[in-house]
Amino acid sequence: MGVASLVLEGGGDEDLAIAALLHDVVEDCGGAPMLKEVRRRFGRRVAKVVDGCTDADTYPKPPWRERKENYIRHLKSADADTRLVSAADKLNNVRSILSDYREVGESVWSRFNGGREGTLWYYRTLRDQFLRHRPNRITRQLELAVNELELLARGNAISAGQESHPAVGA
Repeated sequence: MGVASLVLEGGGDEDLAIAALLHDVVEDCGGAPMLKEVRRRFGRRVAKVVDGCTDADTYPKPPWRERKENYIRHLKSADADTRLVSAADKLNNVRSILSDYREVGESVWSRFNGGREGTLWYYRTLRDQFLRHRPNRITRQLELAVNELELLARGNAISAGQESHPAVGA
């Protein structure tokens, strides 16, 4: 629901809100047969966006880093509809990470296949990729959220005596 709300706030229409609601259904609930069902029920445009937001439609999924690198490459040529829904999804994710990070601290990173450094790399790279296209309300909010996450993580790394990496664009 959060992703759909962000899409609507970002200027998306009903089709894009539906795609936002369904953005994970292919990778989490059945792969290509599920995409076919989305197309049948909601039309080509919704299916195209859902497909464009999918980083893997096979089980088992390819290795985490490989999937994320492929997804980032895909975004370079994705259409504006897909970029809007994807950026809203990533903004929603980063906001959730920030909320959880404030509550549980560094242990939040254990929830992610990429761990601390991989997760920060992924969202930093996504932020930069989205900002290469015409920035909009969602991508600017994503930029702020990722920057905030990096600053929090860097501050905790420094206080814990860990080596840290400067935030890109901060």
